Amino acid sequence: MIEDAGPAGWTVERAVTELLDRETGRRAGGRLTDRWTELDLPTAYRVQDALVRRKVESGETIVGVKLGLTSRAKQERMGIASPLTAWLTDVMVLPEGEPIPLGSLIHPRVEPEIVFVLGERLAGPGVTAASALSAVAAVHAGFEVIDSRYTDFSFALPDVVADNASSSRFLVSASGLPPERLDLAAEECRLAIDGKVVDRATGAAVQGHPAEALALAANALSERGIALEAGWTVLTGGLTDAVFAEPGRHISAAFTHLGSLTVTGA
Repeated sequence: MIEDAGPAGWTVERAVTELLDRETGRRAGGRLTDRWTELDLPTAYRVQDALVRRKVESGETIVGVKLGLTSRAKQERMGIASPLTAWLTDVMVLPEGEPIPLGSLIHPRVEPEIVFVLGERLAGPGVTAASALSAVAAVHAGFEVIDSRYTDFSFALPDVVADNASSSRFLVSASGLPPERLDLAAEECRLAIDGKVVDRATGAAVQGHPAEALALAANALSERGIALEAGWTVLTGGLTDAVFAEPGRHISAAFTHLGSLTVTGA
């Protein structure tokens, strides 16, 4: 489909090409919104969806979604009422024990997350935290490696949505627990760098409860005709601030009941 070009000739497909070129070329650049001033949130999601279609056409498989801006305070600052959503593909999976491939990324940061693996399809509207949690088969510890295609991680809301919410790599613990065995709002995570604890948070940092974030995301996705499928992985949002991955730096997360994970930059 040929799109009408916006200011300076910007279209959804042009934005996709620009972002993918930055990703493959390992180069950051300026905000799209500085040049495409009419880029709004609905259009940014069109860019995001077109970007993941390009990835699927190149052989990648969608394996789940990630949630971003799951802090209520951050949502209020950005003028939104629910978390951002973005896509996960199989190429983003970082097997446990493998280092972060710094040579393939731009300026990666790491954040610990509570991760859901869905046992049932979850489709809005009308999803509640309780119905969202009933669709979860297992809860895992996880890390997300974010890697913005914007200089110094500087972006407006439409920019980060178009860039698939800085998605890059993610790591999920091999073993999980059923959600009914956990108090996820109280589940604590301690983030450490080279053995020194630098931050800590509980699941309440994610929308008050990770299931609340999942419900809001499912309902928001339904407005675009998208459901969360059984077997998908859902990264529920960063529990703490992200820390930079550097060569030889060991980043670990110790959870109350979900176990511990460590990643190293190489």
